[in-house]
Amino acid sequence: MKDTRRVAIVTGSSRGVGAATAKLLAQKNYNVVINYSKSETEALDVQAACEALGAETLLCRADVASDADCRRMVREAVDRWGRIDALVNNAATTKFCAHDNLEGLTQEDFIRIYTTNLVGPYQMIRAAAPHMKAQGRGAVVNVASTAGVNAVGSCVAYCASKGALITMTKALARALAPEIRVNAVCPGFIQGDWLRDGMGAENYERLKGYLEATNPLRRTGTPETIAPNILFLLEDAVLTTGEILLLDGGTLLGGMVSPSASAVKSK
Repeated sequence: MKDTRRVAIVTGSSRGVGAATAKLLAQKNYNVVINYSKSETEALDVQAACEALGAETLLCRADVASDADCRRMVREAVDRWGRIDALVNNAATTKFCAHDNLEGLTQEDFIRIYTTNLVGPYQMIRAAAPHMKAQGRGAVVNVASTAGVNAVGSCVAYCASKGALITMTKALARALAPEIRVNAVCPGFIQGDWLRDGMGAENYERLKGYLEATNPLRRTGTPETIAPNILFLLEDAVLTTGEILLLDGGTLLGGMVSPSASAVKSK
């Protein structure tokens, strides 16, 4: 019997948001390409979890900074299943560096961060687009960041790369319509080892506590709360392209307005 499961590629899916998204897609009747560049042990764990949910998987070690690797990843998925329905560009890198430390970022740092965070998604979309166009439909979700909106993040280069990814999302949404929808999610603080290791445990807990005490929803994100929003943009948002979905607990709105200040009194 012909396999009716859809096919998704999730870059950087060995941990964090990528891993949570791959497992959710497996649960929702997708076969999944699980991509990693270094974390093979974690990627194997994600693969096992997806297969336990009934999905077929393809484990692909590839660096999205390499165009050859991007094209190979897409080719292997098409050779295996004959289609690509969804692409989630999640792989990213950074360097933790205070924004006022102008000597802390080198030209090489900028090139490395931009190549992974911006050129990588472009290369993946370029490789996948002909297959999506040929089948008449496809959806892309780029994992950007609120750092690309308000320029608060791990370093200036990271903020700039995510801002550029947001702009590229809009440009490609226009260019690839009507067959392919291209949207982005912009998470804020995401709980997990990536931020904890980069910031240090004390700073991580301090920022997490501050955000949870001051943002309107009194919450910070987890990979498991981000993934359903990616699924929404892939599946349900059929009239949505070129949009940016903020996932930050309302942090960019500012602090909660007191009920007395915002109440509308009727006469």
